[in-house]
Formats: sequence, C-alpha cells, structure tokens
Amino acid sequence: MTGDHTNGSLKTNSDTAELKDENEKEVSNADEEIEEETDEARREEEEDKQKKQALLDYIDELVKKDKRRQDERAKNINVKRPEESYFSKLDSNLKKNTAFVRKVKNFSSAQLNGLLNDLKVLNLSKYITEIASAMTEAKLKVADILPACELCCALHRLYADFENALLECWKKSLTIKSDEPVANNLKYKIDLKLYAELVLLGLWAVPPPSRGLQLLGSIIISLVHNQREDFSNISPILSFCRSFGEVYAGLVPREMAEASKKFGIAIPCMTIIPSEKHKTVRQVFQDYYDSFCKHLIKNHNELQKFEKQSRTILQTKGELSANRKAEYNDLLTEYRKLLDYARQFSEILNVPMPVLPVEEVAKSETTVIDELLLSHDERFPLGIWEDEETQRFYESLSDLHVFLPQLPIDAAKQKRPSISEISEEILDEEIELPAEEVEEEKKVELEHEVEAVGDTKTKYIFNDFLVHLPSCCNRDTVDNMAIEFVLNLNTKHNQKKLAKYLFGVNRTRLDLLPFYSRLVATIHPVAPDVATDLCQMLKQDFLYHVRKKDQINIESKIKVVRFIGELIKFKMYSKLEGLFCIKVLLQNFNHHHHVEMVCNLFETCGRFLFNHPESRQRTKVYLEQMMRKKSVMALDSRYATMTENAFYAVIPREGGQTVKKERPPIHEFIRQILYHELSRQNVSMVIKLLNKVDWNDPDISAYVVKCLVNAWNVKYFNIKTLAGLVADISRHYERIQIEVVDGVLEDIRLGLEVMQPKYNQRRIAMVKYLGELYYYRMADSCDILKVLYLLISLGVTFSYTNVSPLDPPGHTFRLSLVCVLLETCGHDPYWSAENPFPPRLRHMVRDCLLSVRPKMIIFHDYAESQEAVEELKKHFMSKVETDVNPAPSNVGELNPIEEKEEVEFVEGNDDEIDDEERDSSDEESQTFEGGNPSSQSQGEEIPIISESNESENSSKVQCLQKVKCQEDEDFMNAFDKLVADQIQDRMRERITPQQIDIAVPLHVHANTKKTYEQLKETTEETSTVNFILMIRKGNKHSYKSLNVPIMSELAINLKEQEMLERMEKEKVKKLTLDINERLEEEDYQDMMNQSQRPTVSNLNRERRQKYQHPKGAPDVDLIFGTSKGK
Repeated sequence: MTGDHTNGSLKTNSDTAELKDENEKEVSNADEEIEEETDEARREEEEDKQKKQALLDYIDELVKKDKRRQDERAKNINVKRPEESYFSKLDSNLKKNTAFVRKVKNFSSAQLNGLLNDLKVLNLSKYITEIASAMTEAKLKVADILPACELCCALHRLYADFENALLECWKKSLTIKSDEPVANNLKYKIDLKLYAELVLLGLWAVPPPSRGLQLLGSIIISLVHNQREDFSNISPILSFCRSFGEVYAGLVPREMAEASKKFGIAIPCMTIIPSEKHKTVRQVFQDYYDSFCKHLIKNHNELQKFEKQSRTILQTKGELSANRKAEYNDLLTEYRKLLDYARQFSEILNVPMPVLPVEEVAKSETTVIDELLLSHDERFPLGIWEDEETQRFYESLSDLHVFLPQLPIDAAKQKRPSISEISEEILDEEIELPAEEVEEEKKVELEHEVEAVGDTKTKYIFNDFLVHLPSCCNRDTVDNMAIEFVLNLNTKHNQKKLAKYLFGVNRTRLDLLPFYSRLVATIHPVAPDVATDLCQMLKQDFLYHVRKKDQINIESKIKVVRFIGELIKFKMYSKLEGLFCIKVLLQNFNHHHHVEMVCNLFETCGRFLFNHPESRQRTKVYLEQMMRKKSVMALDSRYATMTENAFYAVIPREGGQTVKKERPPIHEFIRQILYHELSRQNVSMVIKLLNKVDWNDPDISAYVVKCLVNAWNVKYFNIKTLAGLVADISRHYERIQIEVVDGVLEDIRLGLEVMQPKYNQRRIAMVKYLGELYYYRMADSCDILKVLYLLISLGVTFSYTNVSPLDPPGHTFRLSLVCVLLETCGHDPYWSAENPFPPRLRHMVRDCLLSVRPKMIIFHDYAESQEAVEELKKHFMSKVETDVNPAPSNVGELNPIEEKEEVEFVEGNDDEIDDEERDSSDEESQTFEGGNPSSQSQGEEIPIISESNESENSSKVQCLQKVKCQEDEDFMNAFDKLVADQIQDRMRERITPQQIDIAVPLHVHANTKKTYEQLKETTEETSTVNFILMIRKGNKHSYKSLNVPIMSELAINLKEQEMLERMEKEKVKKLTLDINERLEEEDYQDMMNQSQRPTVSNLNRERRQKYQHPKGAPDVDLIFGTSKGK
C-alpha cells in the first residue's frame, strides 16, 4: 500500500510539473506574440510620424515658395524704373560692359553678387540685347536657376527693354520644330525651368494677357505633340512636372496625396495661376501619359517577342550570336528606361501604372526541353547533384575560418580565377593558334620559372607533403592535407609548385583527380593562384592536344579532360570554357581520340552542366549534336557504345533508378549462397547450409525450389554445379527432383511460346540446365526427346502463306537451343534444307555432329547428298537383286514421300553404319566405366535406330527397281533431237532489243508544223492528247492522228513514264554534279593544305661542281701559265 501510494504521489507530482511547464510555455509564447504586436504597432506609429512630418515639410516648402514668388512678382509688376539722367551718371566703358556680358554668358551662382554690384555702376542700355542672348545661352546648373532669376529681375527693374529682348531670345531658344528632336536635353530642361520660374515671377505679366504664359503654353504643347514615335521629349516634360506641377497644373505627388488623405491635412493651392487653367494643363499631361503607356506596352511586347525568338534559338542552337545579344541589351535598356519614366510620371500624376501583359509560354515550346527537364528534376530532386553524398563532396568544403580567424569573411566568395571571365570570341581566337606556338609558350613559362631559395627545413616539409598527396583516397584525408598546406606551407613559391605538381599527376591515376580538385577548391580562399595556374596549364595542354591531332597519348588526353571536368564541378573552371571544350571536340568528331575525350568529359561533368540552369540549353544541344554525328558517321562499335554510355550518363533513361526488391533475410541468405557463392570448390559447403534450412516450412521449401529452378541467375559455368547440387539434395528430399524438373520444362515451354529476344540467354541457360539434370539422372531420356521434338516442331508450319508467329522463317534461335542440349546430353538427328544456315550456327551444328559421330560424312549441298543416296541405292540393290524378283503390281505402291524419308534417314553405307555403331558402343562403355550416368541410355537407343533404318531401306529399294525397254530409248532419242533442233533455230534468230518508243516519220512531222501566225495565236487548253496511229496494210504503212482523252489510262501511263524518266535523269545528273563538287572541294582542300605548309629552306643547296678536264692532252697554258710575250 505504501509503495502504491508513493508511486501515485510521484505520478501526481510529475503531471503537475508537466502542466506547469506547458503553462509556462504558453505564457512565454503569448508574451512573445504581444511583444511582436507591440513592436509592429510601434513601427507603424513611427512610419506615420515620418510620413506626417514629410507632409508638413512639403506644405511648408510650398508656402515659402509661393510667398517668395508673390513678393517678387509684386515687385516686378509694380516696378518703378529710374529716369534717363540716372543712366547718364553711370559708367559706359566698352571694356567693362563687354566683360559684364561675358560674365553673364558664363553665369554661376557665385557671380551673382559681383554682377549685381556691376549693375549699380555700369550703363548697360546699349547692351540689353547682348545680355538677354547671353542669359539664354548660358550653361546653367539646377542650383543656378534662382540666382539667375534674381539677376533677370534686377535687369528688368532697371531697363524696360530687357523683358522684350529676353522674351524674344527665349522664343528662339525654347521653340522646337515638329520634325526635330531636342538637341541638348540637359540644357533644355534647365532653360525650361528658368523660363517657367521667370513667368511665375511676373516678368511678362503686364499687360494682363501674359505673353510669357502664352509662350510657355505653346512650348509645352509642342513638346507634348512632337516626337510621339520614340517619346524622346519625355525627359524635359517630366522635369517640368516635377518642379512646377503644383503651380501650373495643381499636381500633387501620390505619396503626399495619400498622407494628406490619411491625416486630414489639406494641401494649399497655388494662387499665381488660376485654378481653371490647372484642369487644362493636367488634361494635356494625362493625354501624353496615356500615349506614352501605349508606347511602353508596344515596346514590352517587342521585347517579349525578341525573348521568345531568342529562346527558340537557344533550344535549337544552344547559343546566341554576339549581335543578337547586343540587340537584346539595347532593347532591354530602352525598355527599362521607358518603364522608369512611366513610374515617375505615374507618381507625379497620381494615376495607376499600365498593366503590362505577360505572354505565357506555349506548350509547343516547352515540350522541346522543359518537359524533359521536368521529368529529369522529378527523378533528381537535389538539383544539379544526383545524390546527397555527391553534393556534400563538391559543396561542403572545410571552413578555413576555424583555423585562420584573421581570414576575411567574404574570402570564400572572392573572385574566381580570371580564366572564367572570358567570352566565346576570345576562345575562338585562341583555338586558331598553331600547336607549335602553344608548345613554345609552355616551354617559355617553365624556363622562366625561377625556383626560390627558402628554408631547407620548410622545403623538406613541402616535399614530404607532395609525396603523401597520392595517398589521398578519401575526403577527410584531402581536407587534412589542405589544412596543413594553409597553416604551414602557404607561400607564393609553394603555390606555384603545388599547381605544377597537381598538373603532373600520373595519367593512370584518374581516381586522384576528384580529390586533387577538392584540395584546390578548399585552399582557394587563401591560395587562389593554385587554381588559376592549374586551370591555365590544363587549358593550354588541352588546346595543344586538340591542335596536334596525333594518334598517341590518349591517356594524357583523357586525364586532362577529366581533370577539367572535376574542376568545373568545384566551380574552379569556367562552365563556358568547359562547354567550349565540348564544342571544339565535336567539330572534329571523326578523330577517335576526340570521341574518347568528349565522352570522358560528358561522363565527368556532363550531368552537372546539364542540370545547371546557366549551361542546360547548350549542353542539351551538344548532346543532341553528338548523337546525330554518331548516327551519321560510321563509328566503330566501341566508340558508338562509348557515345551512348556518355549520353545516358548525362540524361538517364526513363526507367530511372532501380529499386531493390525487399526480401526476408532467409530469402536473401538462400539467394546469396546459390547465386553468388556457389562454385565447384565450395559446393559441399552450400549443400550443408541448405540441409540446415527448415524444409518443413512450406514457404521456405517452395522458395528454395524456386531458386533451384531459376538457373539463369547462376553463372553459366556453374549450371553443372547447380545440377549436381540438386542431385545431392534429392537423395534426402525426393520431391525436389520432380519439382525442379517440372519447373525447368515449364520454363522451356514458356520461352517457346513467348519468344522475346530479351529471354534468349535465359532460354539457353534453362536448356543447358536440363541437359545437366539428365547427366545426373534427374531427367529421363523421354523428357530430352520430347524437348528436342518440341524445339523443332512447336508452331512450325510448312506453308509459305501462313507464317507462324512462334517460329518465323528467319528465326534460327531454336537451333542454338538444340545444339546446346545435344552438346550437353547427346544427339538426335535434325534436318533442315529451306534456307542456308548462318555461319555461326553452321559451325555450331558441324561441331556438335562431329563431337557425337566423329566418322560421320557431312554433305554440303543437295547434289552431294543425292549422289550419296544413289550410291547407297546401288549398294542395296546389288544385295537384294539376287534374292527378290520385283512384281509389276508393286510398282504402283511406290510413294515419293517414302523416298524422301529414305533420303533423310540414310547417311552412309552399311559398313559405315556398323563401324559407327561399334565406335559409339566402345565410347559409351568407356564413359560408363568413367562414371557417366547417361551412357547406358545412349548406348541402348542408337543401334535400334540404325537397324530399323536398315530394314526400311532394304524393303523400299526392292520396290524402286527400274525395268528398261526399247520404247524408252526411242523416246529419249527423239526428245534429244527435238531439243537440239530448237536450240539451233534459236541461235540463228537475230536478237534485236525491244523498242518501246517508235519514232514518228519526218513527213508526218512536216504536216503538223504551224505557221508564224498560228503560233502567235493563243491556244486554249485541250482535254485530249494527240497520238500518231500507224496502220499497216500489206507492206505499206499509213499514219493517222488519234486524239485520246487526257484522263484516259493510255495518256496517264505515258505521262507517268515520261515523268519517271525525267526524274531518273535528274537524279543521275544531281549525283554526277555532287561527285564533281566533292572532288573539286577535295582538290581545293589539298591545295590549301599544301599552301599552308611552312616552306622549308634547303640550307644544303647544291654547290657548283669543280671543273673536271676531259681526258686527253694536258693544257700547257693552264699548267705553266701564259707567256708575257703574248
């Protein structure tokens, strides 16, 4: 009781603690939600305060601007200019006045005070026009607008002619023609702002119809209506609306209007321009905005159309030309600029943005690649990697910040090797360099590499580090080596030496390439030169091998491309350059080394490039190009298989990954010992293990029998061992023998009925298994004979009209099964003379027959076999002619079918058959003594067959005796004479070729000629065809015209024949021209190759031979010289 009470109290305390924890969690969650709501409310409150303050600042600025303009406007309207005597007292110096005009022309806000002081001392009455022109020509900035307005107001208050002169200058400067765009948008925008500000300040307000406002209206109208094709005037219009929209059109920005509505603070209206004019100006801007939106939508549709075309080109060719890329960039830049203008205009006018239609991609476009990629992505949900382990190997690199805290955080994201920043054009230029220059560049780089002299201890450590690199066989070892290099060996010299060592990896150690690439990627944040130098060396080596085009060093070439593929997956090598390598190799695909290189490159990084969005299109195009070249070119079977394997390594078949069937452990154990561990050496061990199986369990025993029946899962040379295992187990479990043999016979019958090529190996294995079971006396000879008869008779038809689906005329696989069964357990005659055997089957049948009957004579054709039959007939007739006198009544009993059976069974003379029987009986007795369990059945059956054949042959030969008579000889002589006469008559006849087309005589053509007037007349289409009919009467020929309907069979056949002849002539002509063009191209290519070969100068050119005097009398003058007297 105490224990129960204690347990109850403990349980109650634990429940209470759990409830308490749950309550605390709920309270904490509620507090967090309250805090989040409070923070959100606080943020909203702060945003509202900021918006309200911005609205108040905006209103305050509007009020200040309006007050300043009103004050200046009142001064300019109510101006009181000085009298003429005032100007006479001022300085009228020419030099000072021209300097003033020059300062105005180069006006800036810093010069305002100086110019105002000059106005007080200079008399500028004669320079008002020059000053007004200089003011309109000045290149001002936005900050100079208000100081310029102040200077203009000062001039206006002193000189009455200034406003008219300035207005005329502004009219010339701001008025634009309808067909001309604005020359300088930046200056025009500032000038328009300056003029609009002067209008508001009242320079031209008197008289009441303001001339300045009218000119401003005409300028705005011309800007709005001109250049509607490209809307190039939108920039000055936007600038004007942004600066003076509140005054001239009553425009309020969207943000301020929403804040005013939200907080209930009214925005004051400007009173300088009447409110009734605001609507007119606003409507002008609204119409212009609507037109601009239509232009934006048109531009948007053009851009989408161009993108659609580019998408189609990418799907077909895999890349875009440089011109098309530049055109797309121009269109995109223009579209973005227009879109930005539309947003600004929409914000100023407080109207919604236009709805830009998004064109949906049609299904016909997506089926080319997108559906393929969709099914591919469904099979590989991890993206560019096929499994998580591969993804971790190529992406989860060691974090160097743990070992190097001083390393910058963004070091891992720093710029990749500069080799990736390259374009297709640069690569095309590099590929054109000759191979000799590349080799020289490599030698020069190696010669100029100076080895630094450092610490000897460090040098030994680094050499030891390099020695241990080839032992890196897993990810952890490589990461440890990378960390060791970063901590202790990271110098410029060691980086170069490491890159050179990695590049020189043994060409047979392809297993090290992934780990070396991971090493380079791991140390890249702190040693980027290793990746740069290694990529550069691999690139040069690749180009060298491509240009060299030799038939050696295939292992080095494969090493280079596989190293490049591994670096691409670690993003150390540019994907663009990887695709370019594939492109270069595909251009010369007839070179066998290039086939192997591109296949290895696809197998290494093809799936990565195909799954990556940036390179997916081009990779697919290159794969399709490779498969097209493989189907068109006559590649060797090895290279064709290699190409298919590379393709399916990138894009696996639709079947996807195979799912292993889950089986109970006992089933896996049985399959393991029977299918994988069974051999001739350990058969006793397997038997012991099978005897330990629970044979009383029906499920287990049935599964063991099933595994014993399925002999195709065992290796072919172990089938005999499996049959011996069945024989041994059957001694303990008799039912195993019956079930296994029944299962084998059923499988053989099923294979005959299904007849699919994919089961051929299985059928051979089962027939072999049946023969081995017969060898171990598990099957009876009757079963073997039934199977042999089944193989040669099931579904066989002798009618050529009704083709059997179980045994078509060209199907010879059953003969292979018969040969396998006979080679395993014996022989039974099988004869077929319909079609010649394939060479492989003919040799197989011959070997099979010779192995069973070594002395058998095998005939090669029907004539030889017929001669042998005739000789056998004579042999038998000589034996029975003395004993039996054939009766005439028996002649009618002869049957040609029995003759055929006789030919089938008789294969030699009687002595040969007796010799064969003796030889076979001797062989069987020897085999029986050696332990062959099937020798007894073979020895019993063969002599019986030969004796029955002999008796049948003797009886049939008696009926085949021929009686000669005189009538037969007379008939044959007459027949031979008749045939000879016919042959002589045919030889005398003159053989002439059959003439299909008969030429029409000339006099008939002469009657059909037309005059010039008849030819000029337009002939209407007739529904008949004119033929010339030749009629023969006696020895005379007459011709008549015959009009045959054009739809008659005669006319149609004639036209079809003419058309076929014409097409045949065109085909022959085209083939001839193609052959000539190809020969010309080959000659031209040979000529170009010979011209491009470097000319080799012969340094050992021929020297002039020394003069050799002919034999005869010596030349005295040459020996002793000429005398001076002469």
